Amino acid sequence: MSQAPSLLPLGDSAWTVEFGETIDPALHARVIGLNAAIDAACATGELAGIVDRVPTFRSLTVHYDPFATDGEALGRQLLSLAEGAGSASSAGRHWRLPVCFDADLAPDLERLATAKGMAPEAVIDLLTATTFRVYMIGFMPGFPYMGGLPPELAMPRLASPRKAVPARSLAVTGEMCAVYPWESPGGWN
Repeated sequence: MSQAPSLLPLGDSAWTVEFGETIDPALHARVIGLNAAIDAACATGELAGIVDRVPTFRSLTVHYDPFATDGEALGRQLLSLAEGAGSASSAGRHWRLPVCFDADLAPDLERLATAKGMAPEAVIDLLTATTFRVYMIGFMPGFPYMGGLPPELAMPRLASPRKAVPARSLAVTGEMCAVYPWESPGGWN
């Protein structure tokens, strides 16, 4: 049984509709379904004043112009749409990501393998055999939060973040994987 959506205020000009608390394709499909329902409602004039939407793996935030619409009424409309929107998905794009696992470019590979009781080659095999799904872009522009990491590779964040993670680094934390689009601080393995 799926969880009923909840509506959370985000400041004075946005609402977040949450569908759950996990990284799950079914929850993400509900987010995409609501986004499509909002598209349709905006096209017919049912909804007005929406200026931006931010989908995540478990929620959709809707930013609106408080001078163009009644925020409370919009919140009620969003919740009603969320309850009836159903699920949707998109084929999206498929990308093959080349990854180099040489020791000087994979500083956490040995530690991850040891923590999981695996040989580094087994970690590499699991990672390269996995098809990931981009659930959202965040942290910085172009940073994909990708779900689908094999549970055997789930790792906590680093105890102390690095000051600089090289651009194009593949990283894992929790049940997610990501690729750093450019050099930046980061706490993922």
